[in-house]
Amino acid sequence: MGLFDRLRGDGDPRVAFIGVDGVPYSLLSENEELFPNLAAIANAGSAGEISSIVPPESSACWPSLTTGVNPGETGVYGFQDREVGTYDTYVPMGREVQAERVWDRVTEAGRTATVMNVPVTFPPQRTVQRMVSGFLSPGLEKAAYPDDVRETLEELAYRIDVDPKLGHNEDKAAFIEDAHETIDARFEAFKHYIEADDWDLFFGVFMTTDRVNHFLFKDYEHDGEYAQEFLEFYQKVDDYVGRLREALPEDVTLIVASDHGFTSLDYEVHCNQWLIEEGWLSFETDEPTELNDIAEETRAYSFIPGRFYLNLEGREPRGSVPQEAYDEVRDELKAALLDLEAPDGRQVVDRVVEKEDAFRGDHDDIAPDLVVIPTKGFDLKSGFKADSEVFDTGPRNGMHSFDDTALYIDHPEATITDADLFDITPTILDLMDIEYGRGEFDGASLV
Repeated sequence: MGLFDRLRGDGDPRVAFIGVDGVPYSLLSENEELFPNLAAIANAGSAGEISSIVPPESSACWPSLTTGVNPGETGVYGFQDREVGTYDTYVPMGREVQAERVWDRVTEAGRTATVMNVPVTFPPQRTVQRMVSGFLSPGLEKAAYPDDVRETLEELAYRIDVDPKLGHNEDKAAFIEDAHETIDARFEAFKHYIEADDWDLFFGVFMTTDRVNHFLFKDYEHDGEYAQEFLEFYQKVDDYVGRLREALPEDVTLIVASDHGFTSLDYEVHCNQWLIEEGWLSFETDEPTELNDIAEETRAYSFIPGRFYLNLEGREPRGSVPQEAYDEVRDELKAALLDLEAPDGRQVVDRVVEKEDAFRGDHDDIAPDLVVIPTKGFDLKSGFKADSEVFDTGPRNGMHSFDDTALYIDHPEATITDADLFDITPTILDLMDIEYGRGEFDGASLV
């Protein structure tokens, strides 16, 4: 039975989810005349700003959005994580996500799912009818399941990601062209499988929005050189969302959401360099390159974005902070972070979140002891080179934010109030009439 043969009431309710990575709600809501298709979804259903997670990094956000639980349950805290009991680090991939994904629940309920370009899903699962892995995939050849998907996508000139190195050039023309080509092919692929497949859940993510924001967002907020090109790109995004909405049968509810917000970037703050200068961190070598180079006297180190760890006895191999001094030393570090000022006198840190207030679950043994939510404009970096400046600027002019995350639900009974990323998975399951235990998620259905 083909997709368009399935009419409302003729089968179980279905959901199409379209992710727009890093898109702030304010951008869309304050420019409704430029984005009529998203405005139409808001008018027909509900739309609003929601909160992201701590920390608001895509590698941690998408596992939480697609499972409904915090990093203590997913086991993924960011782009780089640490092996338990060692100083070894790794880049989390799909297999590191320990919680059950929403499409796994759909499949277990006897329904079908098509999943495309979701970050942190490599290698593609073979338990869903189709999956194309997204961000962090090494290439299309190994990222698509089954094999005929790869062949179709190659014909569409599909690519996993934009080339972010192009954004480092002062002239952004090549980067902008590459971003358009990437999202054009993504749209064609989404439309093809929305129309060709019999699915109960379609889950696809446009990640190019995040890439464009990193290199052009300040142009938008401050009417810079590429402000018009930024808005034209987003008008295309809106057009593509509208065309995908038109392609959906009547029995499908459309959800459009981002995983975090965005704001302008003024300074990159090199947190490990700050820890060095403040006497918290030292290395065993003059040319450190990794966490394993830290010296025994180190009391703290950091990972992006704004995750701080004490070098704790019994947890870290060369821990220097006694267990009995944990609270005292953590409070000292927290106070020092809150006092950190930028060269222009602004306070760098908006708030500091303690481990137990953000993470809980079976996989919180690698959780950071503190997570810093910076004041807007300060992007927290954590390289292990010992010769950088604490405050610097680079090619990016946009950064992630915890607030201003976007959510649109094309359903008249949806209510978006005091919502966050954890609410999306239970909402999808409720819309699809798939049962789940009310205590299984850190969020709740918005319908």
